[in-house]
Amino acid sequence: MSVVLDSWAVLRYLEDEGPAAVAVERLLSDERPLMSWINLGEIHYVLRRLVGEGPASATVRDLRDIVEARLPDERLVLDAARIKADQPMSYADAFAASLAVVHDAELWTGDPELLVDGAAWRWRDLRVAPT
Repeated sequence: MSVVLDSWAVLRYLEDEGPAAVAVERLLSDERPLMSWINLGEIHYVLRRLVGEGPASATVRDLRDIVEARLPDERLVLDAARIKADQPMSYADAFAASLAVVHDAELWTGDPELLVDGAAWRWRDLRVAPT
């Protein structure tokens, strides 16, 4: 199964807290999930605000070694735009959803904007531990 991580999932992993951190750590020990560069940029700006440029850049560099970072092409940009137009979510979240759809992957997140019943993307809610 292919997995896409959004910034919510990776930020919880970096905080090393809760069921999301455990799930993402297990995933990263078994495979190299997909992630949009848009979401990596989101992680960078969140960390830059919290800890500064150096640690934020170093973290993104380290993440590039454990995820398969994808630059958006025309298809992904337009698919994300369509998702954003139809759903109340951030544009960055739309890139995670679009990447999951394009690669028929499961989107791992805990972001309520992406946990949409009947969505075009499959998702796993990382806020709760698997049963």
